[in-house]
Amino acid sequence: MAEEGKPDAQLFQLLSNLLNQVETLTNQEEVELRSKIETLGLEVTKVPSSSTQHLNELEIAKELDKLSAKLDDVDEMISSAMAADPQVQSLLSGTADVWMPVITATSEERRNFTASPADNTQTDVENSK
Repeated sequence: MAEEGKPDAQLFQLLSNLLNQVETLTNQEEVELRSKIETLGLEVTKVPSSSTQHLNELEIAKELDKLSAKLDDVDEMISSAMAADPQVQSLLSGTADVWMPVITATSEERRNFTASPADNTQTDVENSK
């Protein structure tokens, strides 16, 4: 698999494998969870477009506040899941090397995640010079 080394591909392969295991153990199809994982995958791999409009400092601050609130919500969900179930804590800790690079990636790193294999070959050639 050519995308095996990409952090986002690794993360979503892990999530898919975990979901398959849960479905096997519970003998129930998790349609809603699968849909959420797919939506998250699309969101994570979304490359920010180059903004044609220039935001002023107040607009930037508002956007940062929104993002901060979203991160606080995610942190709360992770913290409560970890506190409620030691297996969740173990799973998250054991797989942090897969999911942390994806959720902490800069916009430039996201562009590299979504670059085609041909782009990677070209970059490798340029870097070897």
